[in-house]
Amino acid sequence: MAKDPVADSTDVYAFVSPDRPDSVTLITNYIPFEDPAGGPNFYEFGDDVLYKIHIDNDGDGFADIVYEFQFTTVVTNPNTFLYNTGPIRSLDDPNWNRRQSYTVTKVTYHNGQIGKVSRQIVGQDLPCPPCFVGGRSCPDYASLAALATHDLGDIVVFAGQRLDGFYVDLGSIFDLGDLRPFQNLHLIPTAAQPGVDALRSFNVHSIALELPISSLSRSGVRSTDPMDPASVIGVWASASRRTAQIRSKGGLKLETGPYVQVSRLGNPLFNEVIVPMADKDRWNQLSPDGDAQFGQYVRQPELARLLPVLYPTVFPNLAGLTADRADLQAILLTGIPAGIIPGFQNYTGPRLADMLRLNMAIPPAHTPNDLGILGGDLAGFPNGRRVSDDVVTIEIRAVAGATYPLVAPSYTPDAAAALVTQGVPTAGNVSYLDTFPFLDNPVSGYDVQPPR
Repeated sequence: MAKDPVADSTDVYAFVSPDRPDSVTLITNYIPFEDPAGGPNFYEFGDDVLYKIHIDNDGDGFADIVYEFQFTTVVTNPNTFLYNTGPIRSLDDPNWNRRQSYTVTKVTYHNGQIGKVSRQIVGQDLPCPPCFVGGRSCPDYASLAALATHDLGDIVVFAGQRLDGFYVDLGSIFDLGDLRPFQNLHLIPTAAQPGVDALRSFNVHSIALELPISSLSRSGVRSTDPMDPASVIGVWASASRRTAQIRSKGGLKLETGPYVQVSRLGNPLFNEVIVPMADKDRWNQLSPDGDAQFGQYVRQPELARLLPVLYPTVFPNLAGLTADRADLQAILLTGIPAGIIPGFQNYTGPRLADMLRLNMAIPPAHTPNDLGILGGDLAGFPNGRRVSDDVVTIEIRAVAGATYPLVAPSYTPDAAAALVTQGVPTAGNVSYLDTFPFLDNPVSGYDVQPPR
């Protein structure tokens, strides 16, 4: 999928909306590493890709509700190479030469996958905002983005370019697992250095939905009891392409046949870090109900074996932990059952399925903690995922053994498990909005700066 960025699902977010606590916000991102100065051919969704947001509200790993997004691109002036020929001041400005719009369709599965299927177009010809070319081309980008936020009655939708809200020190982590603050204890030691957000100056294309909680719950009502099974949903994203594509001379292209899934994403970093390289493409083509075949990679994660090797004096207890990781299986594949964390559960049942699980009865936190549940904040990851949650640090700490005492109280985690961090705080690196669509306006091509 790294070779097909237009269909590459990069991040999924699901959280109770802090500005509308009777609703849930779902966000899926595509097209990683968008260089804002991308002219003359700026980024956009694929007209040949079917994008979907899936919601499972009964725990079987199959979607009960799906929102589909299909895009159409129109070139208004075929005689110029320019994306825009002057300032863009509205979504129908004649200066904007390459426009995208989309249709949103709600698909409901009644009585499971073998039951009746109903389809309802909930929005049509909805314009996207332009890419943020620069201040001359988009003198008031915030207003353009606001115009592209569409209120469709009981739902709000946005699709377009955003600042990438995911922050990660890719250069350090993938340089043989260089983790802070233990760099000097690595097999190949280095002096401590501040973390670098490798995505700081990149944009992404986002699809965002704000929906009533009652429309997502299998009970059809908004439950206020966190222990109510009907308060939990599973969420994932996917992208699909047509079965066949025929190219001919002259640039003509014909696509035909049913859509076939080519990517998906639920929990952050599941495919990137948990699934081995040879299985990644196969994993991308499956639905979560078949994830039991990948359970071994969760129960015995490769990273948990590597950490004691890379840091011989730092993780002695983790080195001796050979049992299957029931804690990681709960976090990533079943949800956390009742009785493990007081007043909380997001358990969807015994079926192993990679879904981002959200307990919609947990209200938004007044003072969010970026470490989510590990930081004592039940409204954060792995209870859904908010845009600012430090999922990289959370997952590394979990793999390092910080969460294993939840299922094996006699186990003592290494002290390092609660201290490891990627060293990239959100402050000064990523900004967010307080209201929908929560991911901030993108960096403009004129203002882009290299990562620091």
